[in-house]
Amino acid sequence: MTRPDIHSRDDVAAYDSEDRGAGVLAHLSAPIAFFLSAGWLSIVGPLIVWYMYKDRSPQVRRAAAGAFNFNISFWVMQVLGWVLVFTLIGIPVALLIWGVTFVVAAWCHIKGAIRAWNGRPYEYPFQIRILG
Repeated sequence: MTRPDIHSRDDVAAYDSEDRGAGVLAHLSAPIAFFLSAGWLSIVGPLIVWYMYKDRSPQVRRAAAGAFNFNISFWVMQVLGWVLVFTLIGIPVALLIWGVTFVVAAWCHIKGAIRAWNGRPYEYPFQIRILG
């Protein structure tokens, strides 16, 4: 008896071939907006993609909503880091929070974009669910 693939439930809602590019954009729009706005507008890219595809493609809508929700969670961490910076004692902790959130966010967005390119959905960790 062979063991089924661990990710077999993800294959149920695989991307259509036309939606792959939009799915990749949904995942990569957050880091692009992050770099263009010095970190403060990372939610705008996924929100725009979600708005454009919310009624056209459930796969792209899910990817954009996941990226948006994920970035809201990391906004909370960024704000916590800024609060800690202003307490002077918390500067090392703030730097650690910012470094970890940057690496985790980069990893998750790249992994999501690769999965979308391959036609598979990606579920972000650490989400504050706002969009669906």
